Amino acid sequence: MNNQKTETSKTPFVYPNMKLAFVLLVTCFTAWGVAANMTDPLVKVFSQIFTMSNLESALVQFAYYGAYFCLALPAAFINVRFSYKTGVLTGLGLATLGALAFYPASVSMTYGAFLVALFILAAGLSILETSANPFVMAMGPKLTATRRLNLAQAFNPVGTNIGVLLAATLILPNLNPATAEQRATMAPQALYAIQQLELDAVMMPYVGMAFFLIIIWIMIALVKLPKSEKVAEKVDPADKQYYGFIATLGRLIKLPNYRWGVVAQFFNVAGQTCTWTFTIQYVQEAMGGSATHASDYLQYSLMIFLVSRFVMTWLIGIFRPTLLLGIMALLGTALCVYAAINPSISGVWAIVMISVSLSLMFPTIYGVALNGLGKDAKFGSAGLVMAILGGAIMPVVQGGVIDSYGAAVSYIVPGICFLVVASYGFSSMKRVKD
Repeated sequence: MNNQKTETSKTPFVYPNMKLAFVLLVTCFTAWGVAANMTDPLVKVFSQIFTMSNLESALVQFAYYGAYFCLALPAAFINVRFSYKTGVLTGLGLATLGALAFYPASVSMTYGAFLVALFILAAGLSILETSANPFVMAMGPKLTATRRLNLAQAFNPVGTNIGVLLAATLILPNLNPATAEQRATMAPQALYAIQQLELDAVMMPYVGMAFFLIIIWIMIALVKLPKSEKVAEKVDPADKQYYGFIATLGRLIKLPNYRWGVVAQFFNVAGQTCTWTFTIQYVQEAMGGSATHASDYLQYSLMIFLVSRFVMTWLIGIFRPTLLLGIMALLGTALCVYAAINPSISGVWAIVMISVSLSLMFPTIYGVALNGLGKDAKFGSAGLVMAILGGAIMPVVQGGVIDSYGAAVSYIVPGICFLVVASYGFSSMKRVKD
């Protein structure tokens, strides 16, 4: 325990003149939660529609998280040149275009077109997340920054639950139960008709989400930030050389807490994406049943994730965030190992309970790594979002393991990822006074 609870009670959680902006930003956290977790089941969906291997269908996550990697740095330049608000609006606008692109993709009925739409959508969300996370941290005193980010991130799983619910009710039930072997023997016209209906089901929730993003864009655009905050967001012309990209990068690389924070975030997102992406495959291998039934356990995971986010936000006010991070990451590894050894109903629930560990990781790593960076946080934030590339690479690795050894054994992959996060949590205890 520490004296953080006493200290935070004496300081405002959010600056009074930033409360409305904070509330609106929370809706952005919810929005990208919807998008990310509607995407997770698409690995299973596309493998069935286009009759692909798990490795090939995992390119869904490669396109999604690869876009995060590519657009995080441009987002940082937008934030430095203009403001966090401009970055948020740019991200929302691009994400809207990506969601709308699912319509022409469904018309073309090609896997590549869907990957392009996903890339554009994720590119916008990358800019949005690179801007929104440090924006939230700047909306109040530094002392409460990590807890404030944890609270905002707590609304992300609200979106993830909505995303999985949309996939479970609008996409998965509309998949034709025909197996790959049965599809191979169908007449081309019959197969075309089935695929058309299935891809229309994929398209509809994304186009619907586009209109939701437009509403958020309008609301944030109309909010007037306090003048003092606008000025604070921009770099003073006299400081341009000091806060230039090369100079900032040089300073950030020299900071072990930030440098290893990027590594930890890479493996955290990798572990999270692997866990949720292949939950359906694990459940079907361990228990049998349809993809729709198996998706119920993914929904349970995200409900636990949602509740745990709020619980962890409370616990961070009592215990050191770095200590909790290390403990939760070790718990995640233990659950992965158990699930790999016991592909049964108990293993399924071990997979579900990994979400307790995951609930703490992303915002805590983010807050700890950016602790004390000041204006360098704008480029620092980009590095942490680029680390989301882990979500593009490791699911492909796990997909290959599934094709060779099965879904159960594949959960060793996220287990190893969580070990890296645990080492960061415990080592950061010596470097960060949290």
